[in-house]
Amino acid sequence: MNAYSLKEQLFSASWWKSWLNVLIGCTILASGFVFFVNPYKIVPGGVYGMGIVLHQLIPQIQVGTFGLMFDIPLLLIGIRVFGGMFGARTVVAAILTPLIMNALTYLVGENPATMLGGKIDLSNDIIISCIFGGVLIGTGTGLVVKTRATTGGTDIVAMLLNRFAHMSFSRGILLADATVVVLGIIVLGDWRLPLYSLVTIFVSSRVIDYVIDGASYDKLLFIISKKNAELTRFILDEMGRGATYIKSSGTYTREERDMLFLVVSRREISSVQNKIKEIDPESFVVVVNAYETFGDGFKELRDSK
Repeated sequence: MNAYSLKEQLFSASWWKSWLNVLIGCTILASGFVFFVNPYKIVPGGVYGMGIVLHQLIPQIQVGTFGLMFDIPLLLIGIRVFGGMFGARTVVAAILTPLIMNALTYLVGENPATMLGGKIDLSNDIIISCIFGGVLIGTGTGLVVKTRATTGGTDIVAMLLNRFAHMSFSRGILLADATVVVLGIIVLGDWRLPLYSLVTIFVSSRVIDYVIDGASYDKLLFIISKKNAELTRFILDEMGRGATYIKSSGTYTREERDMLFLVVSRREISSVQNKIKEIDPESFVVVVNAYETFGDGFKELRDSK
Protein backbone atom coordinates (compact mmCIF):
# COMPACT_ATOMS: atom_id res chain seq x y z
CA MET A 1 0.00 0.00 0.00
CA ASN A 2 1.50 3.36 -1.03
CA ALA A 3 1.51 6.49 1.13
CA TYR A 4 -1.32 8.13 -0.82
CA SER A 5 -3.72 5.20 -0.46
CA LEU A 6 -2.84 4.88 3.23
CA LYS A 7 -3.61 8.56 3.79
CA GLU A 8 -6.86 8.21 1.86
CA GLN A 9 -7.88 5.27 4.03
CA LEU A 10 -6.96 7.05 7.27
CA PHE A 11 -8.88 10.22 6.44
CA SER A 12 -11.78 8.71 4.54
CA ALA A 13 -15.42 9.41 5.42
CA SER A 14 -15.68 6.15 7.37
CA TRP A 15 -12.51 7.02 9.33
CA TRP A 16 -13.91 10.39 10.37
CA LYS A 17 -17.30 8.82 11.16
CA SER A 18 -15.76 6.21 13.45
CA TRP A 19 -13.77 8.80 15.40
CA LEU A 20 -16.84 11.04 15.62
CA ASN A 21 -18.76 8.09 17.07
CA VAL A 22 -16.02 7.61 19.67
CA LEU A 23 -16.20 11.29 20.66
CA ILE A 24 -20.01 11.32 20.81
CA GLY A 25 -20.10 7.98 22.60
CA CYS A 26 -17.61 9.06 25.27
CA THR A 27 -19.50 12.33 25.80
CA ILE A 28 -22.87 10.58 26.18
CA LEU A 29 -21.34 7.96 28.49
CA ALA A 30 -19.71 10.61 30.67
CA SER A 31 -22.96 12.65 30.75
CA GLY A 32 -24.89 9.62 32.00
CA PHE A 33 -22.57 9.33 34.97
CA VAL A 34 -22.27 13.05 35.75
CA PHE A 35 -25.99 13.95 35.55
CA PHE A 36 -27.76 10.76 36.64
CA VAL A 37 -25.39 8.37 38.45
CA ASN A 38 -22.59 10.09 40.36
CA PRO A 39 -24.76 12.64 42.25
CA TYR A 40 -26.94 9.87 43.72
CA LYS A 41 -24.10 7.49 44.66
CA ILE A 42 -25.40 4.77 42.35
CA VAL A 43 -22.67 2.16 41.79
CA PRO A 44 -23.26 0.43 38.42
CA GLY A 45 -20.07 -1.61 38.49
CA GLY A 46 -17.02 -0.93 36.34
CA VAL A 47 -14.09 1.35 36.99
CA TYR A 48 -16.35 4.38 37.29
CA GLY A 49 -18.51 2.57 39.81
CA MET A 50 -15.33 1.92 41.77
CA GLY A 51 -14.49 5.59 41.28
CA ILE A 52 -17.82 6.57 42.85
CA VAL A 53 -17.07 4.37 45.88
CA LEU A 54 -13.55 5.77 46.31
CA HIS A 55 -14.80 9.34 45.78
CA GLN A 56 -16.90 8.94 48.92
CA LEU A 57 -13.74 8.04 50.83
CA ILE A 58 -11.54 10.70 49.20
CA PRO A 59 -13.84 13.53 47.99
CA GLN A 60 -10.89 15.61 46.78
CA ILE A 61 -10.31 13.18 43.89
CA GLN A 62 -13.01 13.14 41.19
CA VAL A 63 -14.72 9.99 39.91
CA GLY A 64 -13.20 10.45 36.45
CA THR A 65 -9.72 10.71 37.93
CA PHE A 66 -10.17 7.41 39.75
CA GLY A 67 -11.44 5.89 36.50
CA LEU A 68 -8.33 7.10 34.71
CA MET A 69 -6.12 5.67 37.46
CA PHE A 70 -7.67 2.24 36.88
CA ASP A 71 -7.93 2.44 33.09
CA ILE A 72 -4.30 3.28 32.31
CA PRO A 73 -2.73 0.22 34.00
CA LEU A 74 -5.51 -2.02 32.64
CA LEU A 75 -4.82 -0.70 29.13
CA LEU A 76 -1.10 -1.35 29.50
CA ILE A 77 -1.80 -4.91 30.69
CA GLY A 78 -4.32 -5.41 27.87
CA ILE A 79 -1.91 -4.19 25.20
CA ARG A 80 0.80 -6.43 26.64
CA VAL A 81 -1.43 -9.54 26.72
CA PHE A 82 -3.66 -9.06 23.67
CA GLY A 83 -1.50 -6.89 21.43
CA GLY A 84 -3.26 -6.10 18.16
CA MET A 85 -6.76 -6.38 19.62
CA PHE A 86 -6.28 -2.99 21.29
CA GLY A 87 -6.41 -0.22 18.71
CA ALA A 88 -6.01 3.53 19.01
CA ARG A 89 -9.75 4.07 19.46
CA THR A 90 -9.84 1.91 22.59
CA VAL A 91 -6.94 3.84 24.13
CA VAL A 92 -8.52 7.20 23.25
CA ALA A 93 -11.98 6.17 24.50
CA ALA A 94 -10.61 4.90 27.82
CA ILE A 95 -8.72 8.15 28.41
CA LEU A 96 -11.23 10.59 26.90
CA THR A 97 -14.26 9.41 28.91
CA PRO A 98 -12.88 10.24 32.39
CA LEU A 99 -11.49 13.54 31.13
CA ILE A 100 -14.92 14.58 29.79
CA MET A 101 -16.47 13.35 33.04
CA ASN A 102 -14.17 15.57 35.10
CA ALA A 103 -14.76 18.57 32.80
CA LEU A 104 -18.55 18.21 33.07
CA THR A 105 -18.33 17.80 36.86
CA TYR A 106 -16.25 21.00 37.05
CA LEU A 107 -18.84 22.89 34.96
CA VAL A 108 -22.08 21.69 36.61
CA GLY A 109 -20.94 20.37 40.00
CA GLU A 110 -22.20 17.19 41.64
CA ASN A 111 -24.97 18.46 43.91
CA PRO A 112 -28.36 17.62 42.34
CA ALA A 113 -29.99 20.61 44.08
CA THR A 114 -27.73 23.13 42.32
CA MET A 115 -26.85 21.26 39.11
CA LEU A 116 -28.27 23.25 36.17
CA GLY A 117 -30.22 25.34 38.63
CA GLY A 118 -31.80 22.28 40.20
CA LYS A 119 -33.86 21.61 37.06
CA ILE A 120 -32.84 17.95 36.91
CA ASP A 121 -32.83 17.21 40.63
CA LEU A 122 -34.13 13.64 40.93
CA SER A 123 -33.32 13.10 44.59
CA ASN A 124 -36.92 12.03 45.19
CA ASP A 125 -37.08 9.90 42.03
CA ILE A 126 -33.91 7.82 42.11
CA ILE A 127 -35.42 5.10 39.95
CA ILE A 128 -35.89 7.62 37.11
CA SER A 129 -32.27 8.66 37.52
CA CYS A 130 -31.22 4.99 37.27
CA ILE A 131 -33.19 4.52 34.06
CA PHE A 132 -31.97 7.68 32.34
CA GLY A 133 -28.41 7.02 33.51
CA GLY A 134 -28.58 3.48 32.15
CA VAL A 135 -29.91 4.71 28.80
CA LEU A 136 -27.11 7.25 28.38
CA ILE A 137 -24.38 4.86 29.57
CA GLY A 138 -25.66 2.13 27.26
CA THR A 139 -25.96 4.48 24.29
CA GLY A 140 -22.46 5.88 24.75
CA THR A 141 -20.89 2.47 25.28
CA GLY A 142 -22.73 1.04 22.29
CA LEU A 143 -21.50 3.81 19.98
CA VAL A 144 -17.91 3.20 21.07
CA VAL A 145 -18.19 -0.59 20.71
CA LYS A 146 -19.61 -0.16 17.18
CA THR A 147 -16.30 1.44 16.17
CA ARG A 148 -14.51 -1.81 17.12
CA ALA A 149 -13.26 -0.32 20.39
CA THR A 150 -14.11 -0.55 24.09
CA THR A 151 -14.13 1.95 26.91
CA GLY A 152 -11.60 -0.16 28.83
CA GLY A 153 -12.27 -0.96 32.48
CA THR A 154 -14.15 -4.17 33.22
CA ASP A 155 -14.10 -5.13 29.54
CA ILE A 156 -10.37 -5.68 29.87
CA VAL A 157 -10.79 -7.46 33.21
CA ALA A 158 -13.33 -9.81 31.59
CA MET A 159 -10.98 -10.46 28.66
CA LEU A 160 -8.16 -11.31 31.08
CA LEU A 161 -10.45 -13.67 33.03
CA ASN A 162 -11.46 -15.28 29.75
CA ARG A 163 -7.83 -15.77 28.73
CA PHE A 164 -6.36 -17.00 32.03
CA ALA A 165 -9.32 -18.35 34.03
CA HIS A 166 -11.27 -19.71 31.03
CA MET A 167 -14.30 -17.73 32.18
CA SER A 168 -16.86 -16.55 29.63
CA PHE A 169 -16.74 -12.85 28.73
CA SER A 170 -20.25 -12.14 30.05
CA ARG A 171 -19.53 -13.98 33.33
CA GLY A 172 -16.30 -12.03 33.72
CA ILE A 173 -18.19 -8.74 33.32
CA LEU A 174 -20.76 -9.90 35.87
CA LEU A 175 -18.06 -10.91 38.38
CA ALA A 176 -16.16 -7.63 38.04
CA ASP A 177 -19.31 -5.49 38.31
CA ALA A 178 -20.68 -7.52 41.22
CA THR A 179 -17.42 -7.05 43.13
CA VAL A 180 -17.70 -3.29 42.72
CA VAL A 181 -21.35 -3.28 43.82
CA VAL A 182 -20.50 -5.30 46.96
CA LEU A 183 -17.72 -2.84 47.81
CA GLY A 184 -20.28 -0.08 47.36
CA ILE A 185 -22.51 -1.69 49.99
CA ILE A 186 -19.61 -1.89 52.43
CA VAL A 187 -18.38 1.68 51.92
CA LEU A 188 -21.70 3.50 51.46
CA GLY A 189 -23.53 1.43 54.06
CA ASP A 190 -26.88 1.58 52.24
CA TRP A 191 -28.29 -1.74 51.04
CA ARG A 192 -30.83 0.04 48.77
CA LEU A 193 -28.15 1.50 46.50
CA PRO A 194 -27.17 -1.88 44.99
CA LEU A 195 -30.82 -2.42 44.03
CA TYR A 196 -30.80 0.91 42.20
CA SER A 197 -27.46 -0.05 40.66
CA LEU A 198 -28.95 -3.26 39.27
CA VAL A 199 -31.59 -1.21 37.44
CA THR A 200 -28.88 0.93 35.82
CA ILE A 201 -26.80 -2.14 34.89
CA PHE A 202 -29.82 -3.89 33.34
CA VAL A 203 -30.99 -0.85 31.36
CA SER A 204 -27.51 -0.04 30.06
CA SER A 205 -26.90 -3.64 28.94
CA ARG A 206 -30.20 -3.72 27.03
CA VAL A 207 -29.47 -0.37 25.36
CA ILE A 208 -25.97 -1.53 24.38
CA ASP A 209 -27.54 -4.54 22.66
CA TYR A 210 -29.97 -2.29 20.81
CA VAL A 211 -27.31 0.21 19.68
CA ILE A 212 -24.99 -2.53 18.43
CA ASP A 213 -28.02 -4.11 16.68
CA GLY A 214 -27.80 -7.51 18.21
CA ALA A 215 -29.95 -8.84 21.03
CA SER A 216 -27.82 -11.96 21.39
CA TYR A 217 -24.63 -11.86 23.44
CA ASP A 218 -22.98 -14.36 21.09
CA LYS A 219 -22.65 -14.45 17.31
CA LEU A 220 -22.06 -17.35 14.94
CA LEU A 221 -19.82 -16.74 11.94
CA PHE A 222 -19.60 -18.97 8.88
CA ILE A 223 -16.58 -17.87 6.84
CA ILE A 224 -15.57 -19.06 3.37
CA SER A 225 -12.18 -17.63 2.44
CA LYS A 226 -9.09 -18.40 0.41
CA LYS A 227 -6.93 -17.28 3.34
CA ASN A 228 -8.02 -19.66 6.09
CA ALA A 229 -4.49 -19.99 7.46
CA GLU A 230 -4.21 -16.25 8.23
CA LEU A 231 -7.71 -16.13 9.67
CA THR A 232 -6.97 -19.14 11.86
CA ARG A 233 -3.79 -17.52 13.22
CA PHE A 234 -5.78 -14.42 14.12
CA ILE A 235 -8.47 -16.47 15.87
CA LEU A 236 -6.01 -18.61 17.82
CA ASP A 237 -3.23 -16.14 18.60
CA GLU A 238 -4.91 -12.73 18.90
CA MET A 239 -8.42 -13.69 20.01
CA GLY A 240 -7.46 -16.71 22.08
CA ARG A 241 -10.45 -18.65 20.74
CA GLY A 242 -10.93 -21.86 18.79
CA ALA A 243 -12.77 -22.49 15.55
CA THR A 244 -13.95 -25.44 13.49
CA TYR A 245 -13.39 -26.37 9.85
CA ILE A 246 -16.47 -27.68 8.04
CA LYS A 247 -16.03 -29.42 4.70
CA SER A 248 -18.10 -27.66 2.03
CA SER A 249 -18.38 -27.42 -1.75
CA GLY A 250 -19.96 -24.93 -4.13
CA THR A 251 -23.07 -25.97 -6.02
CA TYR A 252 -21.82 -24.39 -9.23
CA THR A 253 -18.06 -24.96 -9.25
CA ARG A 254 -18.13 -28.14 -7.13
CA GLU A 255 -14.90 -26.83 -5.64
CA GLU A 256 -14.27 -28.20 -2.15
CA ARG A 257 -13.27 -25.78 0.59
CA ASP A 258 -12.95 -25.65 4.36
CA MET A 259 -15.54 -23.34 5.88
CA LEU A 260 -14.62 -21.74 9.22
CA PHE A 261 -17.23 -21.93 11.97
CA LEU A 262 -16.63 -19.49 14.82
CA VAL A 263 -18.55 -18.22 17.88
CA VAL A 264 -17.69 -14.83 19.42
CA SER A 265 -19.26 -12.43 21.90
CA ARG A 266 -21.23 -9.48 20.57
CA ARG A 267 -18.46 -7.12 21.74
CA GLU A 268 -15.94 -8.97 19.57
CA ILE A 269 -18.00 -9.15 16.39
CA SER A 270 -17.01 -5.73 15.00
CA SER A 271 -13.27 -6.32 15.44
CA VAL A 272 -13.58 -9.80 13.89
CA GLN A 273 -15.46 -8.48 10.85
CA ASN A 274 -12.89 -5.74 10.40
CA LYS A 275 -10.03 -8.26 10.58
CA ILE A 276 -11.71 -10.56 8.03
CA LYS A 277 -12.08 -7.61 5.67
CA GLU A 278 -8.42 -6.72 6.19
CA ILE A 279 -7.16 -10.27 5.53
CA ASP A 280 -9.51 -11.25 2.70
CA PRO A 281 -12.00 -8.64 1.43
CA GLU A 282 -13.47 -11.26 -0.91
CA SER A 283 -14.50 -13.58 1.92
CA PHE A 284 -18.07 -14.80 2.14
CA VAL A 285 -19.31 -14.31 5.71
CA VAL A 286 -22.61 -15.11 7.38
CA VAL A 287 -23.31 -13.79 10.90
CA VAL A 288 -26.10 -15.38 12.93
CA ASN A 289 -27.38 -14.69 16.46
CA ALA A 290 -26.73 -17.44 18.99
CA TYR A 291 -29.48 -17.80 21.59
CA GLU A 292 -27.18 -19.70 23.95
CA THR A 293 -23.61 -20.96 23.67
CA PHE A 294 -22.18 -23.72 25.86
CA GLY A 295 -18.60 -24.96 26.06
CA ASP A 296 -15.05 -23.74 26.57
CA GLY A 297 -14.95 -19.95 26.80
CA PHE A 298 -18.74 -19.69 27.14
CA LYS A 299 -21.38 -21.03 29.53
CA GLU A 300 -20.96 -24.39 31.21
CA LEU A 301 -23.16 -27.14 29.77
CA ARG A 302 -25.65 -28.33 32.39
CA ASP A 303 -28.39 -30.94 32.44
CA SER A 304 -31.81 -29.49 31.70
CA LYS A 305 -34.40 -29.86 34.42
